[in-house]
Amino acid sequence: MQLIDYTFGELLEKYALEAPNREFMVYPDRNLRFTYSQFNERVDQLAKGLLYIGVSKDDKVGIWANNVPDWLTFMFATAKIGAVLVTINTNYKSAELEYLLQNADIHTLCLVDGFRDSDYVNMIFDLVPELKNSQRGHLNSDKFPELKNVVFIGPQKHRGMYNTSELLLLGSHIDDFELEQIKETINCHDVVNMQYTSGTTGFPKGVMLTHHNILNCGYATGEFMRYTVNERLLVCVPLFHCFGCVLALCAVITHGCTMVMVENFDPLMVLASVEKEKCTALYGVPTMFIAELNHPMFDMFDLSTLRTGIMAGALCPIETMNQVMEKMHMKDIIIVYGLTETSPGMTATRTHNSPEVRATTVGFEYPNVEVKIFNPETGEECAVGEHGEICCRGYNVMKGYYKNPEATANAIDKDGWLHSGDLAMKTPDGFYKITGRIKDMIIRGGENIYPREVENFIYNMPEVEAVEVVGVSSKKYGEQVGAFIKLKAGKQLTDEDVQEFCRGKIARYKIPQFIFFVNEFPMTASGKIQKYKLRDLSLKLLEERGIEVI
Repeated sequence: MQLIDYTFGELLEKYALEAPNREFMVYPDRNLRFTYSQFNERVDQLAKGLLYIGVSKDDKVGIWANNVPDWLTFMFATAKIGAVLVTINTNYKSAELEYLLQNADIHTLCLVDGFRDSDYVNMIFDLVPELKNSQRGHLNSDKFPELKNVVFIGPQKHRGMYNTSELLLLGSHIDDFELEQIKETINCHDVVNMQYTSGTTGFPKGVMLTHHNILNCGYATGEFMRYTVNERLLVCVPLFHCFGCVLALCAVITHGCTMVMVENFDPLMVLASVEKEKCTALYGVPTMFIAELNHPMFDMFDLSTLRTGIMAGALCPIETMNQVMEKMHMKDIIIVYGLTETSPGMTATRTHNSPEVRATTVGFEYPNVEVKIFNPETGEECAVGEHGEICCRGYNVMKGYYKNPEATANAIDKDGWLHSGDLAMKTPDGFYKITGRIKDMIIRGGENIYPREVENFIYNMPEVEAVEVVGVSSKKYGEQVGAFIKLKAGKQLTDEDVQEFCRGKIARYKIPQFIFFVNEFPMTASGKIQKYKLRDLSLKLLEERGIEVI
């Protein structure tokens, strides 16, 4: 497969010229529709608005929002002026946002009013009290010296913040020629997107991804599913993840087809939107597909236009795969495996692979990407059938971790191999199977959780002497968060005390579902805690409580 050297702006403008009236983005619940031409015009206007408020090349623009219509406008507008869009998990609470604002050097933060039980506007006012008394565009924050603007995505007005409508109006003060000059300076190897992912230090790290990284990954992914310009992809996965902004958006923009959007995942809305818009493709993690298949109104909808899609984030039960292929007509559904650091695709199944292969393996390597399994002890390549660390090398490997050369060097070796930390084996047929993780990352329903981050937070409880967080097997999510806690002498806590302490302060999916109070931890002879024994112990303790988890 030939690699492409476009930037985001160039691809959007290509289709705005070639197919100006083709739909690019549709929100069926409100009948909001943008053609390629209309969307490109809005992007240019917003790009000029960002220039007007002082956003320059390489500045970091944070976006903290669910899949609202202007999420993608901000992504393309920042790309056209060479700014870097930093995607922020909608589940983040104030402590996580504070860390990210500082670590990413956010210059402009764009946010919606909130998500679920989180009030983003009040959260940012609490973190940046100067905002309420600042003239817009002249913010001076002691805690966040890089932060100069806050933008509300929507028509509402908040003190100290611009809103989207104002930015679009301010854009008229910037000459088109100025924007064109800036576009000329953008290179496909420039960083366009930063996504935060947990790592071996326990603190999230900013993964720097270029136009070249993610557009080529999206292009290859679309090719696996045999995308044409007539594809209509229903997007119900979050845009702040690579699943949404690469495997979905970048597959669409490289093939000139259409995105049908829902703001938040709702199985009924997904089913209705597929029928209304005659969608041909649908993405999701296994739990999403299970929710759609089991919805009591499932049989009311005509899903016969569906053909393909992606299931990712966790291994798919083979019965679910068969049901998706039969009942949802998705004969060409594929599985994709990778990491944020690999843009994210490393391996994928193909449409001609059997349902069993698509349910039990993660396929084989992307074109132009090398994948090998190395013995983590010796560094030697493993033979077929041997377990080792799955690594890759190619165009898809990130540019590095932001402001963290040490972590970058630990992740990408001197020969250019990106070390995943995942254990895998290669089958005699050339397929890869993921068999475990070297690192202790917990993956709950597609969300990556690093135990150290949760441990560090629970250590703030004065009653806690020691805490170890592990993944506990879960039928629904693949894994749930379990916390083993040793209390200080004479102190007492309940499960509810710990969960209440976390609630509202860290993302809901990181809060321990299961809590075990222990007097000691299993240790190695050298004094290291054996987390794998804690995982085994969790199953035994939950069985004693009458809780079935696997």
